Amino acid sequence: MYCLYYSPGAASFVVHWLLIELGVPHELRLVDTASKQHKSAEYLSLNPNGVVPTLVDGGKPLYETAALVMHLADRHADAGLAPAADDTRRGEYLQWMLNIANTVQSPLRLWWYPQDIDAEHAEAVKHGVGQRIEAAWDRLDAHLAANGPYLLGERMSAADFYLTMLMRWTRNMPRPALQWPHLAALAQRMKARPSFKTLYEREGLTEWA
Repeated sequence: MYCLYYSPGAASFVVHWLLIELGVPHELRLVDTASKQHKSAEYLSLNPNGVVPTLVDGGKPLYETAALVMHLADRHADAGLAPAADDTRRGEYLQWMLNIANTVQSPLRLWWYPQDIDAEHAEAVKHGVGQRIEAAWDRLDAHLAANGPYLLGERMSAADFYLTMLMRWTRNMPRPALQWPHLAALAQRMKARPSFKTLYEREGLTEWA
């Protein structure tokens, strides 16, 4: 059985969502980030980065959101959420997973925590990374327009779950991801999945439903 250390709406969101979508047994352990539980010695022994998520699989703690998404999709290949190693679409799938991690998730985190770069010039940091995020949305929306409805075309993959979580993170930004029409259409399809409704119920979320 998997054990997921999570915080509602955080980067653990997509891992929790996939566990539900895949229908695999799992245990949830809430990490109280408000009280800095993720910086405790106990939690750091599992994840030295001191962030969520951490997924314990077979007694071994694993971390890094994109890696956990790919791990689950590969471990449960029968669900068809990741092309197999010998599938011609495998390279494109890996490309999108890492592209999303580097060009969307990383700058999004800096937009929310600009003090990690420069507390004195936090607004300038937010402006700069905001431009990078919007440029990423431009590229992704154009890709979906030409090749959609999913990142891999007609086939939904774990990358679409990952991208949807990150679109959700922009809901209170000056230009939310849903202002890009093809991204909005993808989000609508993904949010219509029963697993998304279950995820929201379990995490006690209401916004962006």
